[in-house]
Amino acid sequence: MINLNSSISQLKGVGKVISNKLFKLDIETIEDLLYYFPWRYDDIGETKKISELKIGEIANIQGEIELIQNKRSFKKRLNITEALITDDSGTIKVVWFNQAYLSRNLKAGDNVSLTGKLEEKNGQASLNSPVYEKIIKGQKLIHTQGIIPFYHLSAGISNKQLRHLLKQVISLTKKLKDTLPLDTKKRLDLLDLGSAIEKIHFPQDKDDIKKAQKRLAFEELFELQIKSLSLKKELKDKKSPAIEFHQKETKEFVSSLPFDLMPAQKQSAWEILQDMKSEKPMTRLLQGDVGSGKTVVATIALLNSALRKQKDKVENEQSLLMAPTEILAQQHFQTIQKLLKDFDIKISLYTRSFKEANFIIQEKNTEKEEKEKKTKTKTKKKEKIKDEKYFEADIIIGTHSLIQNKTPIEKPALVIVDEQHRFGVEQRQKLAKRTDNLTPHYLSLTATPIPRSLALSIYGHLDVSNIKTTPKERQKINTKVVSEENKNKVHQFIKQRMQNNEQIFVICPLVDPSDKLGVKSVKEEYKNLSENVFPDINIAFLHGKMKAEEKTKVMQDFLSNKFKILVSTSVVEVGVDVANATVMMIEDASRFGLAQLHQFRGRVGRSDKKSYCFLMLSEISSTKSKERLQVLEKYNNGFKIAEEDLKLRGSGEMYGTIQSGFPELKFASLFDLDLIKKAQEEAKIYIKKDK
Repeated sequence: MINLNSSISQLKGVGKVISNKLFKLDIETIEDLLYYFPWRYDDIGETKKISELKIGEIANIQGEIELIQNKRSFKKRLNITEALITDDSGTIKVVWFNQAYLSRNLKAGDNVSLTGKLEEKNGQASLNSPVYEKIIKGQKLIHTQGIIPFYHLSAGISNKQLRHLLKQVISLTKKLKDTLPLDTKKRLDLLDLGSAIEKIHFPQDKDDIKKAQKRLAFEELFELQIKSLSLKKELKDKKSPAIEFHQKETKEFVSSLPFDLMPAQKQSAWEILQDMKSEKPMTRLLQGDVGSGKTVVATIALLNSALRKQKDKVENEQSLLMAPTEILAQQHFQTIQKLLKDFDIKISLYTRSFKEANFIIQEKNTEKEEKEKKTKTKTKKKEKIKDEKYFEADIIIGTHSLIQNKTPIEKPALVIVDEQHRFGVEQRQKLAKRTDNLTPHYLSLTATPIPRSLALSIYGHLDVSNIKTTPKERQKINTKVVSEENKNKVHQFIKQRMQNNEQIFVICPLVDPSDKLGVKSVKEEYKNLSENVFPDINIAFLHGKMKAEEKTKVMQDFLSNKFKILVSTSVVEVGVDVANATVMMIEDASRFGLAQLHQFRGRVGRSDKKSYCFLMLSEISSTKSKERLQVLEKYNNGFKIAEEDLKLRGSGEMYGTIQSGFPELKFASLFDLDLIKKAQEEAKIYIKKDK
């Protein structure tokens, strides 16, 4: 019998191939499927009579198939399926392209429901490539009538397939464990969890969507409040190592910088240093928009922590900086090495694929080993480097690898996490323990546009420092929404920038081509640019499926200006810093959220050179998509962009698809102060009862 923990492969119509494709969407069990939420809805409205259809209008009709047949168009090399559909008001021609199997699925005499756009060609109207489903007595229509959910997909999976699978298991929502207190649900008139998830997938009307979203949004905020209040309570009695402010060395560091610190950077650094002096654990959030200079402020904290180890002779103590990707960790390693070049500070890099240090870590071979080495016919470099050596550094930079169980981290004094939302609470807690029972100071960095009041509301255990300005030498990035027909002009512009020895980012939503999705991919764009558009230019590509060594090699070569153009997926979204890159071209830009596009744009404009960002519209982009993207033409401020994004979205769209900063908030809006306040109040009541 199928239950919430059953494998997705147990469902009707799911074989090995489909299972593997669902796994790519992180859908492995029935419960995973129920928690895979739609990102938007189409409201088809009421069913229309055939005689009521208008050219250019998307509508639903229902009728009987009079005739259905396949034919071949040799001119266009297409398989065409044609049908005649009749209701009591008239008959309409229906056409599908390259779907010959339909004539086997649908037969004359079948009653069908069709949703599509009525088009006119050579004076003849037809319904082209409509979505269809058979009308079977007792079965509800889920693809063509009413409010239709749409999901983010991977190649080989359609919305129709997902809806069909969900329909098989939607009754199991009653088995989901509802953790919200009954009193809270009554006070706030919230749906039960099972009912909310059923309505989010199969709403009867827009009110269903609103009620379901309110329940799921509240639960997200409530859980955050519980975690925040529990952590605040836990930290109350904890002690941390007191890290003194080393004024002389800090002044030397600031003087050595090739730029002046902005007042907001100085203020943030001072707040952090004051926190670190205390024996109470620092839990601070350093927030600054893309390119605001958070890394320099973090380096001041790392320097003071490292000096404590050196001057106070504290053995086995570490200062850690964790990044969400290996590329970003390597970049932090290189940047911080340069920033601290005038100080005798040991710095190491430790990731799953790469280990590096700015101090000697190789042990000498013994005399016996040297003799054996000389006698071997094949010469092979003999290395005796133990992982533990990397943890002798004063500052260790890495990824999730730093918090693996076998990692010999004994006494973290300061832990800095870049883009904290990409690390789970459990992962961060692994770093919160020392062998001497002290608690390390904790600093989180984020480029997420969230105002101080909301940060305090959602992450109440964190103090907040803000860097609201960007360096004076940074120029505003010229941003333009560009239609497909003007793409050649963008290519010509790129050619001019490359003649000035500048470099270009090209971002695509997918790695591999997908006929079903019709979206640009890294591989096809790389092929097109290198073979057709810029055959004489060195071009590279980058995506998440590549091995870590390959990704690093590509980024290093791009940083060294060996390649003029880098075609990439969102792997470059956060933190990648290429000062010579001045153009960001984003294909199918409407496929990304505005916050994510703002992050992409932040990869250029990292120097005093004038920089540009082109948001490319696909041929099928809607007017609404263009209007949304034009927000980026008007604004460079991340918070303002997020605010405008909220205004533009319809009630049927999910918040998590827009705001990339806090992906755990799939439904809750950081601008819904009323719901945040209610979540705070209810969490306090719950914590008080739970004492």
